[in-house]
Amino acid sequence: MTLQRWGSFSKLAAGFVFLASRRLALLPNYKHVCPFSQCAANMAEEAKKLAAYAAVDNHVQNNQVVGVGSGSTIVYAVDRLAERVRQEKLNIVCVPTSFQARQLILQHGLTLSDLDRHPELDVAIDGADEVDGDLTLIKGGGGCLTQEKIVAGCAKHFVVIADYRKDSKALGQQWKKGVPIEVIPMAYVPVSRMVAKRFGGEANLRMAVNKAGPVVTDNSNFILDWKFEHAQNWKEVNTAIKMIPGVVETGLFVGMAERAYFGMEDGSVQIRDPPVN
Repeated sequence: MTLQRWGSFSKLAAGFVFLASRRLALLPNYKHVCPFSQCAANMAEEAKKLAAYAAVDNHVQNNQVVGVGSGSTIVYAVDRLAERVRQEKLNIVCVPTSFQARQLILQHGLTLSDLDRHPELDVAIDGADEVDGDLTLIKGGGGCLTQEKIVAGCAKHFVVIADYRKDSKALGQQWKKGVPIEVIPMAYVPVSRMVAKRFGGEANLRMAVNKAGPVVTDNSNFILDWKFEHAQNWKEVNTAIKMIPGVVETGLFVGMAERAYFGMEDGSVQIRDPPVN
């Protein structure tokens, strides 16, 4: 087929496709159906947005210092925070937990600070990879667990935002990638062996996707992902792992979150507080 004929043929085919789509759109019972994976992704993103907006609206007030977490859900929290600052003329200072959070704060024109100038925060808002019934969290899927835990620990109130996929009765139910452990590079092999020996499962070095070699944190450390075999006493395990020489921090957040917001599939927001002992 010559180039000229191919061009004419493609125009004709495009015309048929256009007419067919127009006719389908005019049918009374026709609805455009997105692929399942795309619809699920859109639903999850909307759920993240609902949770983030609810947390910012309920916990951020004028003249506060706010800890800004990391990850995909926090993007919506910063969007809402910036919107409220503009609309309500709020005086808000933001302390980031990562390079990503810092860039989000600057991109939205919010006031950037750090723990040197503001060592005590009014509230910290962050996402989670998984949240259990006791509000114990697994965090660190994005590699920022140490800064996230430091900022959360400096806040009077620590609030978690997530979509419905992160909600679990027990850790490991939804999140299958394990507990992140940030380690000094020279110690990753002995730490990996010791964690597996003492607590079971396996602790694997997290490898990078778009670079050769392992993931390197903002602190120039490595990350082990510990895939545990069964439920544990997370408070005791967290303390024990942190005592291993070479461990910087774990992605277990035990007894730190005071409230979690979950954006749900039906468009509602579910709020969970820790159980009263």
